[in-house]
Amino acid sequence: MIAAAVLVASPFVGALAGEGSYLPIPSGRFASALNYEDAPGKQPVAAYSMMRTPVTNAEYLAFVKANPKWQRGRAPTVMAEKRYLSHWVGPLELGDTAKPDQPVVQVSWFAADAYCAAQGARLPTWTEWEYAAAADETRRDARSDRIWRERILRWYSRPSNTALPRAGLQPANVYRVQDLHGLVWEWTEDFSSMLMDADNRNQGDADNARFCGAGALSMNDRDNYAVLMRVAMLSSLSAEATTANLGFRCVKDTP
Repeated sequence: MIAAAVLVASPFVGALAGEGSYLPIPSGRFASALNYEDAPGKQPVAAYSMMRTPVTNAEYLAFVKANPKWQRGRAPTVMAEKRYLSHWVGPLELGDTAKPDQPVVQVSWFAADAYCAAQGARLPTWTEWEYAAAADETRRDARSDRIWRERILRWYSRPSNTALPRAGLQPANVYRVQDLHGLVWEWTEDFSSMLMDADNRNQGDADNARFCGAGALSMNDRDNYAVLMRVAMLSSLSAEATTANLGFRCVKDTP
């Protein structure tokens, strides 16, 4: 039986009620789809708590109001490229292209890391993200289910220039966490340790090259195309980079 949600009051005035809640993810043993030569097979994963949904525009707006150095136009360009929060109408105004309950995007790793730190939290490691994302509505590990995989892959066929749905619409997984698939890509704490090279393209949308990898990071499960795509995208980024469908969520260590 999954433990009841642990609701953590957000310190940011203006955050949406119900968002920012952290849900317990129990410890376990997990075999990553990635092949780590120094850690083959199933590895222990310590218990932690994860945000129910990605951070929303409303939550991030409250953060930048409380932390002016992270407002658009004030954040150093070495920590947030020029497209940082470019879809907002103004530094402190969302507008029609950034609804309050949509996940925040165009946020760099540095900015996401600062947001989590302000909550007494951190970004999840890749293993923590993959561990939680392996679950479906009834199973802790649904990765062997072809139908479940195909459901996830349908997201990747959605045009990237369509409006993002609001956070929290998708069915919750067995941990009651939502939107790990099918909404936005998400930063991880250790994204820079992923060793796939970006596909160097200069034509078209500036985001296109960031969703392909020319390298071949060793995979234990080469059929898990959704994981391969996500790793390729993350490995192509630098910490100051932002894209139109990359967001984040935070985790907290379990004492």
